[in-house]
Amino acid sequence: MDESVAYLSASELIERYRGRELSPVEVARAAFERIERLNPALKAFTETTPELGLAQAAAAERAYAEGTAGALAGAPVSIKDLTPTRGIRTARGSLVDPEWVPEFDAPVVERVYAAGAVMLGKTNTPELGWKGDSGNRVFGPSYNPWDVARTPGGSSGGAAAAVAAGLGPLAQGSDGAGSIRIPAAFCGIFGHKPSFGLVPQFPPSAVGDLSHLGPMTRTVRDAALMLNAIAGADARDRLSWSSGVDYVEGLDAGIDGLRVAWSATLGYAEVAPDVLESTEQAAMAFRELGCEVVTVDPGLADPAPILDVMWSAAMAGYFAGRLDEVRDRIDKGLLGVIERTGAISGADLAQAMQGRNAYYTGMREFMGGYDLLLTPTMPDTAFTAGLDEPDGWERSTLAPLDWTPFTFPFNLTGQPAATVPCGFDGDGLPIGLQIVGRWREDRTVLRAAAAFEAAAPWVGAVPVAG
Repeated sequence: MDESVAYLSASELIERYRGRELSPVEVARAAFERIERLNPALKAFTETTPELGLAQAAAAERAYAEGTAGALAGAPVSIKDLTPTRGIRTARGSLVDPEWVPEFDAPVVERVYAAGAVMLGKTNTPELGWKGDSGNRVFGPSYNPWDVARTPGGSSGGAAAAVAAGLGPLAQGSDGAGSIRIPAAFCGIFGHKPSFGLVPQFPPSAVGDLSHLGPMTRTVRDAALMLNAIAGADARDRLSWSSGVDYVEGLDAGIDGLRVAWSATLGYAEVAPDVLESTEQAAMAFRELGCEVVTVDPGLADPAPILDVMWSAAMAGYFAGRLDEVRDRIDKGLLGVIERTGAISGADLAQAMQGRNAYYTGMREFMGGYDLLLTPTMPDTAFTAGLDEPDGWERSTLAPLDWTPFTFPFNLTGQPAATVPCGFDGDGLPIGLQIVGRWREDRTVLRAAAAFEAAAPWVGAVPVAG
């Protein structure tokens, strides 16, 4: 099959399946052949599942013929290697248990299967998702399709690289401090971190209620379509909830009349000139979409110290009681974070949690005056692949978190936040604009992203490795 199908959206594929213009089986075969050709250079996938995927594609083809096709029938999807998949190796980027083959599927996997999606395989991630690059000692680093010397970001970097390179239109990511939005911005795709708990997570993340699961796609409509399939309460996740919202319905209704805050730095971040120029132009373009755009900062202190204590303590807690046994198998950067947390007391952690509550309250009150908040997604573009943080960065936190100042605040608050491509730097690397919504207002974020996409479409941009 002509590889032009590689860059068709899931929505376009489904429309052509319904019209009998394309075959889910032929599309699946083309996807696996493309992965076989490109993955050696990108290292996006850790495992591929042609036998399972082709069986699911054949089932989708029958379902279309019988009129029983699910919402994602025949749409290729990948699952992050932190997410358990029954019968498929889930190494989690860790030498601690690199051959783990779960006996169950996570709820998000059950749901994409039930919707008829075609499983392509597992995508690369750093050990337990601990950093914003997707290198690990099991599979090595992943690479950015726009420049294979650069990182695709992390921790959902394999997912972002796959989507950007046309290795499937749908990918599942997870985001504990920016792990959907960082790689989506670095790879020039759309990534949506849903409101906390909208997509159930089981087993619980190592970083607890900082983590969100969500879609990574080339188009906003595909993300809304996938979110419809994976959202909703599940008893295995006591903090999950159902919105009752169809995220595709009304997606193209526009955003005329919304009040939008633009903050270039959140009051404390440093931003590269190319990024600042592109994101500010993108933010001002919201005026052309009918919005009132106000340049303003939230007036809140940098929450990096709050997140650092919570996040680092969570990682240390994951290995508590067995650190000496597994020390040599833990990523050296992660081990350094764990060992430095020895100075954190229970009172420190409690104080950080109180600080989180105060930060949420401050952000909620700020957002009371605005429908959306726009920021750069990242302060700079993709750095060298395999590093823990940008080249030459001087860390001010225990963990490598302070270099991504725009993403982690909204893991603390649980608000919905998405990144949309908005340009390129002087080296041709993608730049992302972050769109943040009020508490549980995912529909508004997606509608704004769709309006921006329609005004400044990015979908036709194809990376070098694509």
